[in-house]
Amino acid sequence: MRVVEVRHRNVPLSRFAPVPAAPPGPAGGALATTVVALVSDVVRAGRPVVGYGFASVGRAPVGGLLDERFADRLLAAFDRPDADTGGDDGGTDDLDPFALWPHLMAGEKPGGHGERCVAVGCLDMALWDLAGKLAGEPVHHLLARRLGRPPRDGVRVYAAGGYRYPDVDPATDRRLLAEEVHRFLDLGHTHVKIKIADAPLATDLDRVDAALAVLGDGSRLAVDALNRYSGESLTTAADALAGRGLWWFEDPCDPLDLVALADLARSYPGPLAAGEALFSLPDARNLLRYGGLRPGHDRLVFDPVHCYGVPEYVRIVEEFERAGWTRDAFWPHGGHLFAVHVAAALGLGGAELAPLAFQPFGGPPDGVTVRDGLLALPQEPGIGFERRRALRDLFATLA
Repeated sequence: MRVVEVRHRNVPLSRFAPVPAAPPGPAGGALATTVVALVSDVVRAGRPVVGYGFASVGRAPVGGLLDERFADRLLAAFDRPDADTGGDDGGTDDLDPFALWPHLMAGEKPGGHGERCVAVGCLDMALWDLAGKLAGEPVHHLLARRLGRPPRDGVRVYAAGGYRYPDVDPATDRRLLAEEVHRFLDLGHTHVKIKIADAPLATDLDRVDAALAVLGDGSRLAVDALNRYSGESLTTAADALAGRGLWWFEDPCDPLDLVALADLARSYPGPLAAGEALFSLPDARNLLRYGGLRPGHDRLVFDPVHCYGVPEYVRIVEEFERAGWTRDAFWPHGGHLFAVHVAAALGLGGAELAPLAFQPFGGPPDGVTVRDGLLALPQEPGIGFERRRALRDLFATLA
């Protein structure tokens, strides 16, 4: 088989949960992502088999990079006589994303991981969706089999959201946040993550306490500071949060300020989480060596799509394992089904899920519920994007 066409388009995203009485506003700070369809020459039921992917959430669209470099490399890989693009089953319809990854990275220089990693990861996601459909099995089964691991069909997940609403007074924002956390609990979640650090600390602490009033226990709430604290503001915020017994404190400072992170790890008693804004094995290795994070205590939230896809993400997991970390420490960022498949296949601690924000990409398939913080993965071939009607309709505009 071969991929004969790469189609893509950029689409807007909103970080805000659609709660009752939420104010109308822009699409969430002009956020966007890129959706991609890989059209194969394999025809089943009268239609070509197509793999879908997107560039996860939180970074810039990557359509230009796909056009300029990576889409043509992927297509050209199928023309190379020495290219092994198939998997270990040897079938004519078999596809191995691990074998195709070096072709995507051909000629790339070390360093410069800022956004090209997202373009590669976007294609990698679509390759896994395509490979699962061709193999007739869900991605978490296919990936686990390729890695020689037993697959899990259920994964621990937490609900991510809790962005501060624009253009509302603090009291209204706290009310909207409390409503959002209530909805997370109604959807079957036991643990929640909200955003902080885009307002004065007193406002953020009021929001944290509003969420805690709903959850009833700090060990069920994580906060994400979006890498915004530094210097005195980091120390002050950490001191204020320390007494609340939070599940974890994520991305407290600039992702490359490993000195500040290590200093914080020596003084902050609760778990820290880092890695979302680091995009490669060398970046992860520096975090491991110099970030001061504590095995058995802290969390690692690398995004499989933003880390050049599954092949590089697996290398990151294995690097930390060799240093004494367990896979329970990994909770991949993304909030979508692909990250959950990766967590299930690799036996990770769990995964982020965005049931309300970043629609239509976040959350479980239509009709699937989270039960006591556990999500049962779809068993259809591929990732299962088509189980979400809004997402299926969006991808249909490409294929």
